[in-house]
Amino acid sequence: MTIARIPKKHYPKADTWRRGLALGLDFLGVWLVSSLLGSNNLGIQVTQIFVFIVGWLILRVLVVYNNQGQSLGRWAFDLKVLEVEDGQVVARIPELQALLKREAIICFGAILVSIALGNIRANPTAILLVIPLALDCGAAFSDTQMQQAWHDRYAKTSIVSSRRGYSLDIKVKRLVEILRRNVRR
Repeated sequence: MTIARIPKKHYPKADTWRRGLALGLDFLGVWLVSSLLGSNNLGIQVTQIFVFIVGWLILRVLVVYNNQGQSLGRWAFDLKVLEVEDGQVVARIPELQALLKREAIICFGAILVSIALGNIRANPTAILLVIPLALDCGAAFSDTQMQQAWHDRYAKTSIVSSRRGYSLDIKVKRLVEILRRNVRR
């Protein structure tokens, strides 16, 4: 009897810009809901931050855990989150604890961006609150092999392309091409 080596399935890595757009779409949805409950006062809004955290955990942890690794943004851009084991992506949705670790890091950066957006008019230096999220996500640019951000490395996850989704990026490209053709006429 011989031992046959089963080749591991290759998962195409997601483009960094698609990952950014998916994160932006998720952020926008949660931020809009949380900003409706905030007041017009400047400064840090505790209620708004609490609603943001709850919304983030629902959208980025519970929905992902129950929806084959896809949040609203990842579904729109054909992406999903999978586990990484021994440096290889495996066909498993991360456990709830791994998703919580991953999203806690991103949520912290997203909350700071939310605070910055709420206070940018009165205090332009609030833009500096974007730095932690930029550093976290910027790590994906330096990792040429796995393209993992710091939160992915910590939680042992990876974002890969998926066949299941809305393909928003492809639909926008088609619409832009149609508009270009119509303008040329």
